[in-house]
Amino acid sequence: MYILEEKIYFWLLCLIPVLIVLFIGLSYWRHRAQKKYAAKQMLDHLIPDRSWFKPILKLVTVCVGIAFLVLALVNLKAGEKTETVNREGVDIVFAVDVSKSMLAEDIAPNRLEKSQRLVTEIINNLASDRIGLIAYAGSAVPQLPITTDYGSAKMFLQSLTTELISSQGTAINEAIQLAENYYSDETEAAKILVIISDGEDHEGESVAVAEAAAEKGIRIFTIGVGTEKGTTIPIKRNGIVREFKKDRDGNTVITKLNAETLIEISEAGKGAYIDGTVTATVIEELKAELSGIDKVAFESQQYADFESQFQWFLGFGLFFLFLDILYLEKKTNWLKKLNLFNE
Repeated sequence: MYILEEKIYFWLLCLIPVLIVLFIGLSYWRHRAQKKYAAKQMLDHLIPDRSWFKPILKLVTVCVGIAFLVLALVNLKAGEKTETVNREGVDIVFAVDVSKSMLAEDIAPNRLEKSQRLVTEIINNLASDRIGLIAYAGSAVPQLPITTDYGSAKMFLQSLTTELISSQGTAINEAIQLAENYYSDETEAAKILVIISDGEDHEGESVAVAEAAAEKGIRIFTIGVGTEKGTTIPIKRNGIVREFKKDRDGNTVITKLNAETLIEISEAGKGAYIDGTVTATVIEELKAELSGIDKVAFESQQYADFESQFQWFLGFGLFFLFLDILYLEKKTNWLKKLNLFNE
């Protein structure tokens, strides 16, 4: 069993095709410049030791080195065996709003990324609680069942985007109903649902559904992300804002934090509302709320000897980059005699 702890660093692999394109462009420019300077036969006499193979070999070596360094940054972790451990905690399900309004940038970098950071920091401050994950917009979609695998939870959390659910809206009621299926009837662990949203609830049934969930023993906490002043919803292509989201009449949409809806839901769910602006405050308030809830002991399976393997990839990466320094772009004398590449 293995996990990739920091998958975001895989984006650095984009450097490899960039290097290849630059190499092709430079080679083409060099070929044209040499062609203008002298004929091929003359160049063979002027530069007898030039090699067409060595530059390609150097490029491949650098690309392989970069690939290994990226894998080192990703930090692959491997577990060799499982063991049963005793834990004591509660069952917490996080429901994250992934509707288009979460792209608003009235809270940096935007509401969705802020929500992801909030949940990540909350998970980092948990001890032995079990967690689950739900994404919702116009409908609710399960992402991760109740588990003690915090690494997997963070991985699924970072993969959330506004493109995950095609139907738009903010169906908080569906997220609550889906969360009810997450909790096992066989455990007496406290059932906690944490909803992270801007509160633009277009369904209108969330309060009633929250009351019904509370009767089943589920406490609902809501975290508001955004500002009451609100802002526009940017539509980006290749990271550049091209336009702003408009309604059916062609008017620019202004999305605002609807704290009142979130407060009503939390009150109906016998929980509390937390302002999500300051991460540290969110963690402190939620920890204070959870500290007053009785913990239940349970057994769980987890991987032991779960160790980072980055040092192997770092070593290979540095080796290949050092190897590139030793390569010269001219022919090697003893290889030149063998003429393996018919140069």
